[in-house]
Amino acid sequence: MPSTPTTPTVSVVIVSRDRPLALDLCLTGVAQLDYPAFEVVVVACPRGCAQVADRRDAGLIKLIPYDEPNISAARNRGVAQAAGEIVAFIDDDAVPEPTWLHHLTQPFVTPEVAAAGGYVRGRNGISFQWKARSVDHRGNTADLDLGGDAPRVLSPAEGRAIKLEGTNMALRRDLLAEIGGFDPGFRFYLDETDLNMRLARAGHLTAIVPLAQVHHGYGASVRRGRDRTPRDLREIGASQMLFLRKHCPEADRQDAWDHFRAQQRLRLLRLMQTGPLAADDVAHLLRGLERGRRDGLARSPDSLQPLPRAARGFLARPAATGEAPLILGGWVWQRRRLRQQALRARTAGRGVTLFLLSPTALYHRVRFRAEGWWEQTGGVYGRSLRSQPLLRIQRLRSRLREEVNRLRNLRFLTD
Repeated sequence: MPSTPTTPTVSVVIVSRDRPLALDLCLTGVAQLDYPAFEVVVVACPRGCAQVADRRDAGLIKLIPYDEPNISAARNRGVAQAAGEIVAFIDDDAVPEPTWLHHLTQPFVTPEVAAAGGYVRGRNGISFQWKARSVDHRGNTADLDLGGDAPRVLSPAEGRAIKLEGTNMALRRDLLAEIGGFDPGFRFYLDETDLNMRLARAGHLTAIVPLAQVHHGYGASVRRGRDRTPRDLREIGASQMLFLRKHCPEADRQDAWDHFRAQQRLRLLRLMQTGPLAADDVAHLLRGLERGRRDGLARSPDSLQPLPRAARGFLARPAATGEAPLILGGWVWQRRRLRQQALRARTAGRGVTLFLLSPTALYHRVRFRAEGWWEQTGGVYGRSLRSQPLLRIQRLRSRLREEVNRLRNLRFLTD
């Protein structure tokens, strides 16, 4: 599909390993993106490939089998098959808001912008995991206060980079391929941060786009539990040491490593105090971190070679129906009828946001259901944004109107 100056073609790259159900949910969300020119590229293990093959839209997905635990190498395989002008990345345990690409691509109308990233919401679907941050040569991050929802094009300070999140970022495909993509030495952790530092060192501009939002679920893996409790720190240690060797002045490296190790130890001790870890677990994880440090010292930073162009052309998704998203709302005891309405609308190809509220002060939660609609639950008198008062007396209709207004620019909702 040809692009225009305001709608470049986009390849959405998703890497998945041993999380087939999460991948399926992610793909269901990606299929609802309100953007006229995008393709989907999935790099997956055998279980992920089987899940994709079972989908009705399997013929619209570029599927690349890959079964090694190396996210950088997997992403590079995705970039090599991406035929879009822009490559956007999202994790398999995340779901994008329907307007994600619409907002994320806007800064690329400025030729000097090489990359862009958005905000990431956490498991409750309301609070943010990450917003705007910068990162230094030690890998330490600092929040950036941008203010407002407008995109901001940023130039990094000396020794720092604009920090993008691997689950919500986009880059110009030709530039990314020219610099060799991601360094495979970063098998897990700091892979995109290394890329951020390389872009900053080359003088490229990065944009932060607050309205380009994804919901990140923190899916379980071999390295962490669903509650984010670490199971293994070896690859984290290896990546941290490799990052310091690439970006931190030699005289500062040992102090930077000692500080990083102390932070990891403190994190583990806190988890031991709250219950998920025992003392033996902490000792085991710290030994893995030390083994990772030695691995990182042994890894030679790759001399990255340019990535090839896609052998297959742009595999465009069909255009959306163009019908406005459906808004449904009512009391939680009406959920059966309202969910049936939501399912009928989704079957017809329409986007749906469903509010199921109770006459309580319960906090609100948002989730994207496997059936394909957004569902928000909580109390009419309770918080959605966590900065709101604990209790506000409201009618159902006025509260629904308030929540629709909050989400209007994320889902193109209209009253």
